[in-house]
Amino acid sequence: MSKVKKENASKLQIIPLGGLEQIGMNITAFKYEDSIIVVDCGLSFPDDDMLGIDLVIPDVTYLQDNIDKVKGFVITHGHEDHIGALPYILKEMNVPIYATRLTMGIIEHKLEEHGILKSTRKKVVKFGQSINLGDFRVEFIRTNHSIVDAAALAIYSPAGIVVHTGDFRVDYTPVFGDPIDLQRFAEIGKKGVLALLCDSTNAERPGYTASEKTVGKTFDYLFEEHKGARIIIATFASNVDRVQQIINSAHKFGRKVVVEGRSMVSIIDIAQKLECIHIPENTLIDIDEIKNYPDEKTVIITTGSQGESMAALSRMANGQHRKISIGVGDTVIFSSHPIPGNEKAVTNIVNELQMKGAEVITQDVHVSGHACQEDIKLIYTLVKPKYSVPVHGEYKHLIAQSKIAIDLGIPKENVFILHSGQVLELDDESADVVGKVPVGAILVDGLGVGDVGNVVLRDRQRLAEDGIVIVVFAIDKASAQLISGPSIVSRGFVYVKESDALIEDATELCYDEIYEALERGITDWGKLKNIIKDVLSDYIWKKTKRRPMILPVIMDAEL
Repeated sequence: MSKVKKENASKLQIIPLGGLEQIGMNITAFKYEDSIIVVDCGLSFPDDDMLGIDLVIPDVTYLQDNIDKVKGFVITHGHEDHIGALPYILKEMNVPIYATRLTMGIIEHKLEEHGILKSTRKKVVKFGQSINLGDFRVEFIRTNHSIVDAAALAIYSPAGIVVHTGDFRVDYTPVFGDPIDLQRFAEIGKKGVLALLCDSTNAERPGYTASEKTVGKTFDYLFEEHKGARIIIATFASNVDRVQQIINSAHKFGRKVVVEGRSMVSIIDIAQKLECIHIPENTLIDIDEIKNYPDEKTVIITTGSQGESMAALSRMANGQHRKISIGVGDTVIFSSHPIPGNEKAVTNIVNELQMKGAEVITQDVHVSGHACQEDIKLIYTLVKPKYSVPVHGEYKHLIAQSKIAIDLGIPKENVFILHSGQVLELDDESADVVGKVPVGAILVDGLGVGDVGNVVLRDRQRLAEDGIVIVVFAIDKASAQLISGPSIVSRGFVYVKESDALIEDATELCYDEIYEALERGITDWGKLKNIIKDVLSDYIWKKTKRRPMILPVIMDAEL
């Protein structure tokens, strides 16, 4: 046994616990002997068929089973798909968090909301700084993204160096802070890099990602063109650089700015405290003050660019916002692209806004926060990894990056497209997928975490699609006689008043089955319920071609 351990001692394990084959829920474990570090801990948003579900977080059973080895969470940046699950996971396993300044500010706000800020150990890390975590040393490298203070990670282990880019783009003229530290990527590349885990989101897009500053010029043009209109701009709450450019244009054109939407207000507040955004004096006003200024002298920056039903812009579009009404003369700008799956929701909001008479602009007011093909090639060329492990993206994005890596000369057998849960074991001699750990999605519904599973979801889907039929009857257990009923009630199945015949026939059928079962001496309530379910299900399917949920309710009564 000790011999096996000694042979494995020189191997590093990379274990994605989420974030592959999807956009969101990014979390990856790195294990060397008795040390585990975890990069990011994100959530994803529910699919359309996850009825009533608010959030989806990763299953971290593997980390809980190895909690004595987990040295900490190392976070690349402050987007929900990289930090959103932290408050839920940290309640189960209290390990330290390491992140840059703004990222930590956003995390702390989340932990405070969940009441675990004081009990969580955390450390703010500067770019260029390294932290020692067991057998690992992790260096934070400055990158650019659609949120300030994004970092790539150089993970040093006895088996070799792994570079994890995080979400990034190459921006030589960022709105805030310095450009991506390409020099450091090159220096680490010269040392010899074992593996590169690179952002794949835009791997299908040719060319380079444009600089965030190009959006600022577009805003200036739009403000000039719509001088007589009130301007409402929807963008991601976390895109502090975008908000900065909107404020710059507003100030230039003498407009007051209102920030609307809870998440937007909170992130801008954190960014202001950390001096990651500069707002000229007397530019920002409270939403209650907006009525004191003419429309053409105001700008509203709001959440809701993805068509979220409860976001500020959706409430404005639906006429449900208490303080802002959309009308003729308003210009609404969507400064984002719809995330895959949100296109329909965004289109619905655009239609609502246009029906109210607003002009809606969706083109040329956004640049991606992710690297396109030429930027990805640049990172590969600087880092010169032995192995390529595409991350962050749907399967087609991972495939697109694998083709880039192979075109750049990395042997096909050295490119690994992993599935969540697979264990990639590697050193300088070889790399192989050697096993699988448990992974999955934990569903968050209100205050319940994990108490809604596949069975409950299937029930919700059936209720949504075909409704419910409830059969109520009373039995005297002592004499095994039917005392009352059966009575049938339905919801979401058929309109009872117009389906009298169907309900009457179903009731008669149930009566006959119950009577016959009792005659045969069947008094087990579980069996009785199953008999009713089966016979009623068959009958309803023949008559309607629907399968509602059937719920028999038996009451105990005495003669």
